[in-house]
Amino acid sequence: MALWVRFSRNGVEGFGTLEGESVRVHAGDLLAGAAPTGESVAVQDVALLPPVRPTVFVGLWNNYREAAAKQNLAIPETPLFFLKSPRSVVGPEAAILPPSSYTGRVIYEGELGLVIGTTVRDATEEEAADAIFGLTCVNDVTALDLLNADPSFAQWARAKGCDSFGPIGPAIATGLDWSSLRVQVALNGRVRQDYPCADMILPPARIVALLSREMTLAPGDVIACGTSVGALPMRPGMTVEVTVAGIGTLRNVFAPGAPAGT
Repeated sequence: MALWVRFSRNGVEGFGTLEGESVRVHAGDLLAGAAPTGESVAVQDVALLPPVRPTVFVGLWNNYREAAAKQNLAIPETPLFFLKSPRSVVGPEAAILPPSSYTGRVIYEGELGLVIGTTVRDATEEEAADAIFGLTCVNDVTALDLLNADPSFAQWARAKGCDSFGPIGPAIATGLDWSSLRVQVALNGRVRQDYPCADMILPPARIVALLSREMTLAPGDVIACGTSVGALPMRPGMTVEVTVAGIGTLRNVFAPGAPAGT
């Protein structure tokens, strides 16, 4: 198992494996044959970045049995998915900043994220499993009142694709058994979501295989596996933490009205 992170230090970006309170710096391609440089840096001396910058960022809806039962939804046989803008991606500690023109509800959705490691198209489930490089935490932030603002057209891309609405991180974990994991979300330290990934309707390899029938997935692409019960609106100033044991805690502050870059 390894924990891969990207970081910025003195304006220069790098990547490596997280080992305690240090990052063992690597060179090359994080997703393909990275090699250690022999240098280590203290975590406190760097700023963690999103561990990947996806060109395609897929989110699933209605992929947990408990949530489907609570909402009286049918069990899907194929992924019910939307695309988030790659520009929505931010990393740990970045502020979640809704558009200045929007004053409605903004909800968190803690999710397990899949990071694609190799190009995959028309894959079998076995090939799809091999194409998953590792797992990360995702907060699929949603401007809830935009989603159905127009009764004639559900605006998934608009509601979920705003700048800063795609926190990812803090790391990519390799070698984890997804089915043994739990996603936990806390608001200001109070746990609001806590659900097992084993409750997924479509498991990761099947998700990737089915998606690959319709779109090519490339190294660095991210798939958020959907959320379960407990997603709620955030209030200004709240800290939201998405935690998956073995990956870490993705921490962000909801800061409507704050200028970009804060």
